[in-house]
Formats: sequence, C-alpha cells, structure tokens
Amino acid sequence: MNEVLDTRLMHPRDQITMVMTRIYRRGLTTTSGGNISIIDDNGDIWISPSAVDKGSLQPTDIVCIKKDGTIVGRHKPSSEHPFHRAIYQIRPDIKAIIHAHPPALVSFSIARTIPDTNIISQAKHVCGPIGYAEYELPGSEALGSKIAKEFTRGYNAVIMENHGTVVGGSDLVDTFQRFETLEFSARTILYGNSVGKPAYLNDDEINAFENQIPALLPEMDETVYSSAEREKRAEICKIVHRACTQGLMISSYGTISTRVDEDTFLITPTNVPRWDMVPEDIVQIKNGKREKGKVPSRSTYLHQDIYEKHPEINSIILTQSPYLMAFSVTGASFNVRTIPESWIFLQDVHTLDFGVQFNGRTEIPDMVSKSNPAVLVKNDCVVVTGNQLLQTFDYLEVAEFSAKSLVMCSSLGSMVPISNEQVEELRKAFIKE
Repeated sequence: MNEVLDTRLMHPRDQITMVMTRIYRRGLTTTSGGNISIIDDNGDIWISPSAVDKGSLQPTDIVCIKKDGTIVGRHKPSSEHPFHRAIYQIRPDIKAIIHAHPPALVSFSIARTIPDTNIISQAKHVCGPIGYAEYELPGSEALGSKIAKEFTRGYNAVIMENHGTVVGGSDLVDTFQRFETLEFSARTILYGNSVGKPAYLNDDEINAFENQIPALLPEMDETVYSSAEREKRAEICKIVHRACTQGLMISSYGTISTRVDEDTFLITPTNVPRWDMVPEDIVQIKNGKREKGKVPSRSTYLHQDIYEKHPEINSIILTQSPYLMAFSVTGASFNVRTIPESWIFLQDVHTLDFGVQFNGRTEIPDMVSKSNPAVLVKNDCVVVTGNQLLQTFDYLEVAEFSAKSLVMCSSLGSMVPISNEQVEELRKAFIKE
C-alpha cells in the first residue's frame, strides 16, 4: 500500500487499513487488539473488523455500519463499536476514532493516572487535555457511555482505566497524530524516569514556543528545479518515512534539510504530517528566499544559520526520538562512551536549555560541528548534523541506540564507560583532525 498518498482523498476503508498497518508495525497494537473507525458524510461508520489479524488487514476487511444500523461486510464489526457510535452521536465534530492498547499508555492506564503532555513542546497543543474513563466491560454500552461522557466534556483523548486509550479527531490524519503524540509523551516520561526525574514545561513556556513563529522568508520570483534537486527531494521524503516507521520521528514533529549548493538548501514544510510527506511538499530556500506558495519549517532560520556557519555540514535532522528525549526531559548526562562506534560518531552531546531553538538565539550553530554533530534541547528535540543525509540519519540512529542502551542499563546498575585511555586510542585510530 502506498503510504504517501493524500490520506484525506482515500476511501475510508483504505485510510483505516493504512493507519492500522502503521500502528501495528510500530508495535502500538497487537494482532487482535485495537480498532479504528471513520464516520462519513452520510452518517455511515466504517470500522475495522473483529477477530481479523491487524498485521495483514486489507481494505476488503473493513466493515460498514450504515446509518440505519445495517452491517455491510464479510466480517463482524469490532466489538467496541458501541463506544465509537456513542462518541459520534455526542460529538458531531469528531469524524475519526482510534482505540488501541499501546504499551506506554497502558502503563498509565493500569497505574490509573494520566500522562502530563507538558513533557514536550508541542504535545499539549496536539493532544489537548486528557480525559479518564473508569473501567467497564469491553464492548458494553456502559463503557460506551462512560467514554462518551468524557468526550462531552471536550476531551479528544481519553485514558481508559485498565484498558488503553481512545482518541478522536476531525479526520483520521488528525486522530492518528494525536494518538501517536500522546503515546510518545507517555514513553518519554517512562524512559525519563529510568535515567532521572522528568521536568515539565509550564504553560507560559509552551505558549512562548507556539507564539515564536518567525516571520516568513520572502518568496522567490521563480524556482528552478534541477535534476539533482529533484533527487534530493525524494531522498528527504524517503528518510522522513523511514524515520517515522522506525519511531525516530512522529507525525507532529520533525524537520529534515539538505544542502543543494552554497546558496540553496531544501527543507521539509510546516503543518504537513510527516508520514504523508511527498517530494512536492519540500520547500526550496535560496539566498534567504523561500519557494513561492510554500511554508517551510519553523526552524528554517536555525538550519540557515547552521549552513552559513558550517560549510562542512550539508544536512540537518531535527526530531524527537523516545530514548534520546528521556535525556532531553531529565537533563541526565548522555554519555556516549558506551561502545566505540557511539563515541567515534558522536563524541560529546551537549544538552541546551529550552528556548535556544527560538528565532534569534545562536547557541545551537555554535555547539554543533564535524566532531560534535549532535545536540539535545531540553523538552524539545535532538539536532543532528552531517555531511550527507544518509550519514546524518545514521548518526541519529546511533544516538538513539546509545540512549536506548543507557535506559536499559539503568535497571542493571551504573554504566561503566570507555576509559580515557581507550578514548585516546580511538581518537588516534579513527578521528581525522
């Protein structure tokens, strides 16, 4: 199935199949767990089936519950369809629903608490306030009533006690973004607790982040698309989709850029879900001007400053990945002296205060270099730089694997790093001055 189609133009059965496949491949649901629905303009509900393998779901498996209650399809609809119907009846603005049992949110569900989405910069805006529904029998009208009651209070995401989560949105793209961001927030908190104590942003800091949108670069009069640039556009999208599939980027956050020549670079746009990005979405920046009719990432000025300061840097990835964010939200030391590869590629990764990514601040361009390609920003992101885009992505993967190893190591005891003498050996053998 082509995962870069415009989701909103797809039939509901194709949308549901595609998003369920994403959720399953990301390990956010099981073969039998979870359900997705869409209500169309006729009032018909399209929903995933009961007792059909989520790992091999096909559009023909999707069931339609007509407005009059008639069921059309070769399977039974999900047993949870009563609460989908109840939400649609009480909230006509909700057009799509995802229910699943993603591990981190289930952890909060069984601890009977709600994740604080102020853990990362955009989550409060994407997820909104989170509701809580007390336990009822799965598939029962009582469960539907309790969940619907939470949605009547204005919540678009609800933790289900000892069960999982249910989220709704204006369409399935909006719903999936909310679902993915909420689970990511939960994972960040849990992993952060393994290495330190998570710190949360206050509302003023989040509002400052949302309000710091820089003035748009002026538009260029004419855009020239060389063959080399077209190839780079496709490469950016390929890496974005790989990052999403591997959990190194989520729908609501992530920017990639790559240099075309001394005066030109390409960058991902703002307000385009990362999973669905296509080459035509990518924005050209040339001599301080943007491609006409397109809105580049809000971090464009940062990318521009890095390229101007560092002619040896030709690509940049700014993203949120769960294990690196554990160090971002706690400020715990991210010591990459774990294995030789980690130190050789990354050396020292510094953590900077939240706010340095705002327009007009210069700390990040000053901190990154060929020998120190990555930097963490508290409660916001990791910035990774490199000579070529694939190399930059490799650095990101190595950084995330190193962070994951450190999180896992925390249950065994304190990390024993590579010694200073061993580092000097690595420096002499692998580092070119």
